[in-house]
Amino acid sequence: MSDYRRAFVPGRCWFFTVNLLDRRKALLTDQIESLRDAVAATRQSHPFAIDAFVVLPDHLHAIWKLPSGDADFSVRWRLIKSRFAKALPVTERLSAVRFSRNERGIWQRRFWEHLIRDEADYARHVEYCYYNPVKHGHVSRVCDWPYSSFHRDVRAGLLPADWGGDTQFIGEFGERT
Repeated sequence: MSDYRRAFVPGRCWFFTVNLLDRRKALLTDQIESLRDAVAATRQSHPFAIDAFVVLPDHLHAIWKLPSGDADFSVRWRLIKSRFAKALPVTERLSAVRFSRNERGIWQRRFWEHLIRDEADYARHVEYCYYNPVKHGHVSRVCDWPYSSFHRDVRAGLLPADWGGDTQFIGEFGERT
């Protein structure tokens, strides 16, 4: 068994990548309302601020700020995943292990997290979130992807609607292409 460790720092800002088990499916965008409902219900019971969020067909990226004194992002992801799964009919094939644990075959068990270190790190990860649909070839412009908090930031005047036309990213950001 692997010795998996997470850093838990109360009240900080985090970048996350969360994947479907079957990366060939488009379940997250096909069932976007169920995902939105799961996130909203979780935020009511376990508050957190969403600084950036982008949902692609098979994975999502998010930047959250947790309340002061709270570092439990794991319970929040567990609740979101569970609520989303419960909203869907059981159609997926289950491995013997998942069946024996009474698990659904929707999500990868773990998620990738990164503690945001400073303002430059924060800006780089927000940009990565918003540019991700272009990177994966779903759209040619950031503004054309509907499942992103990018549009909220444009309405708030934080970014221009044509942002991201020539952005290039260097580095690893929690997913493999």
